[in-house]
Amino acid sequence: MKKTLQEIARFINAELIGQPQCEITAVLPLDKAHETSISFISDSKYLEQVSNTEAVAIIISQKATDVLQQNYSGSILIVPDAYLAFAKVAQLFDITPIPEPKISTKASVSKSALIGQNVFIGDFVSIAENVVIGDNSIIEAGTVIAENAKIGAGCRIYSNVSIYYGVEIGDNCIIHANAVIGSDGFGYANEQGSWVKIPQVGSVIIGDNVEIGAHTAIDRGAIENTVIANGVILDNHIHIAHNVTIGENTAIAGCTAIAGSTSIGSACTIAGRVSIIGHLEICDGVHITACTFVNKSITEPGAYSSGTTFQTNRDWQKSAVRFRQLDAMWRKLKSLTKDINDLKK
Repeated sequence: MKKTLQEIARFINAELIGQPQCEITAVLPLDKAHETSISFISDSKYLEQVSNTEAVAIIISQKATDVLQQNYSGSILIVPDAYLAFAKVAQLFDITPIPEPKISTKASVSKSALIGQNVFIGDFVSIAENVVIGDNSIIEAGTVIAENAKIGAGCRIYSNVSIYYGVEIGDNCIIHANAVIGSDGFGYANEQGSWVKIPQVGSVIIGDNVEIGAHTAIDRGAIENTVIANGVILDNHIHIAHNVTIGENTAIAGCTAIAGSTSIGSACTIAGRVSIIGHLEICDGVHITACTFVNKSITEPGAYSSGTTFQTNRDWQKSAVRFRQLDAMWRKLKSLTKDINDLKK
């Protein structure tokens, strides 16, 4: 695949300084670039690398252009946000294979299923009764789609995904391998020490342009639905429990767990290994840093953190001992403060 710098500049609405007809074949980092590749600088700390790069062109923001031109003689594409421009250019050179539309003879497709135009269904896919699949979607090998599920147009479902009955997925969604959508929520009542299962009769409703990572599990609702809104991106190994709602364009990193009936707002970012207990509300525009434990609702936008940074094992053992002594130390401090106040009087 080849694109000229002029074509790339038009695609990302960039100001081009250099050779418009120069052909580009790849997007690569500065230290891996070659004479037909384009690179980018999204952080000024990488400017020192430009003197050794072989990239024929570099994408950069306006504020760093003067510094770059002092050390680089190749073409420059000037944009407001270099990282965003890089992402868009990378799409032009995406090498992800796209299979030709067909239904494998090794797939099992119910006669009552409604399959759209230009759909690919791979080997050993199982599509149950009354499933609907939109135009131009790709369903890869080993995926199981249960009764009455609906998948929109332009979706890509990678291998061995399990989509339970009644799940609804919007347009242009990506679901990576081994994800499970619509499994039962963890709902039980206790009867004298024995667990009585609560049927999970809700579903999972997923909006448009959602991406779900490998091995992520999203539980169906107990009574109401679990809802993932438009534009949400979920990393690998995330657990979303029953009746959770996630607002538009929220991003969640790997190994995060969200307990049941919690509501997360729009445009939030949740880093890796965050734990969020159930029945909470997190407002729009919240950023939660890695390994944070969220045990109460968040009502104001902003950044939130908990936990401690790592120490040597020896120092951690000392800190653990002191942590157990905190209550006694607090009581002693409170008593000393009272004595000091009495002396002042």
